[in-house]
Amino acid sequence: MVDSKLLEILACPICKGKLIYRKEQQELICKADRLAYRIDDDIPVMLPDEARKLSLEEYDALPK
Repeated sequence: MVDSKLLEILACPICKGKLIYRKEQQELICKADRLAYRIDDDIPVMLPDEARKLSLEEYDALPK
């Protein structure tokens, strides 16, 4: 589980916006850039080149 203090200070490396933590998928989501950053062994991989592009369906299912 990712430390809650870490989640509070993490921001998207591209737009510096807030991230949404998806515990089940072990990802941090940037809605602005439609990117998902994976979490490996409780360590967020915040490299834009490693991020996964969200599908339109995934994006639409995110909290408003």
